[in-house]
Amino acid sequence: MTPETISQYGTYFDDALFLIGGAILAIELLKGFFTGSMKGRELLDMVASASTQIPSLLVEIFLMSFLYVGMVIVSDAFVSWQMPITWWTIALALLACDFAYYWEHRIAHEVRLLWTQHAVHHSSREMNIVVGIRFGPFEGFASALLHFPLVLMGFPPSLIFFGILVVLAYQTWIHTELIGKLGPLDGVLNTPANHRVHHGCDDKYIDKNYGGILIIWDRLFGTYQAEEETPTYGLKRDYNSVNPLSVWISELPGLFADLKSAKSIGDAFMYLFAKPGWRPKSAASPPKPVSPAEAG
Repeated sequence: MTPETISQYGTYFDDALFLIGGAILAIELLKGFFTGSMKGRELLDMVASASTQIPSLLVEIFLMSFLYVGMVIVSDAFVSWQMPITWWTIALALLACDFAYYWEHRIAHEVRLLWTQHAVHHSSREMNIVVGIRFGPFEGFASALLHFPLVLMGFPPSLIFFGILVVLAYQTWIHTELIGKLGPLDGVLNTPANHRVHHGCDDKYIDKNYGGILIIWDRLFGTYQAEEETPTYGLKRDYNSVNPLSVWISELPGLFADLKSAKSIGDAFMYLFAKPGWRPKSAASPPKPVSPAEAG
């Protein structure tokens, strides 16, 4: 089996999921129009979601090209233990890429600089199939960092890119409220019910269900949460813009404001790389007010 064949399989899978996503979108739109639940603001939100593909694709074309060339150079020059391309190594590469995606996704929630990009995906108050293509322009950098070690493990670059594509394409169909719970599949796969939880900003749903294809990673690492009540979608803070430009950079103004207010290099570093919401102790714990009785 050749790298070209693998690339073709990846394209076929991506095309198939695109068609499934298109069918789900058509049903969502028809249901919304006939029931009257589809309001103008939701349509504008869909447009804002789709608009994120403009900067995202422009960056991804260069980033992924650079990443692939880099992987090929490193693999050819330093990795003498490269695996052959067989059905077994295809399955193993897919499993490895899904595992890498779990950590890429989790870290994107736990490092504020990365969150500024991934938050774009979470900033919609809706849950529909178009949210599945709502991406920050520089999200691919985390993917590049977390998948590059697979080259050193001996996976051919073509298999790694196949795995990345399949894991991302799989998630097209899970951004919807049309499909309810799927029984035993919810315990193994990332399904619409599991992913609705991930998009919830309710306290019990925050930072849960990071898996790409398999949800077993979340069960192993303590981040699984089953869907109970319908989630409240969107960011924890009050953000509900449908302005495409605002959606593209929704988290950056807050980050820049915090960096400007930083009292030290250490604070600036933490604003960039600590978990979103981090504050210096002086800011996080304001002094307790003194009552008149205590003052006297």
